[in-house]
Amino acid sequence: MDPLEELRRLCLAQPEATERLSHGEPTWFVKGRKTFVMFADHHHDDRLAFWCAAAPGTQEALVAEDPTRFFRPPYVGHRGWLGVYLDVPVDWAEVGELVADAYRFVRYGAP
Repeated sequence: MDPLEELRRLCLAQPEATERLSHGEPTWFVKGRKTFVMFADHHHDDRLAFWCAAAPGTQEALVAEDPTRFFRPPYVGHRGWLGVYLDVPVDWAEVGELVADAYRFVRYGAP
């Protein structure tokens, strides 16, 4: 399974989600305006990952629970965004939940 294609499928399944390049990476937006997920193809380090918006406390909890799968991304981590590695075994059902939560958090302010 191609991680980018699967992530794209999950992101574009959200209502009114759009995709375009931002900072050289595929990025998904709510109604074409606010970012909710950003692909990270070795853009800032040597890992394949994505970054997503997250409700307060989510980043800290998931990174503490499993730092081999989750991390605090550069640039947006201080705002609570979550980094998710895609170069490890991926639970795509969980990723789907994270993507849906990110969408809802950006669109409505709550997961």
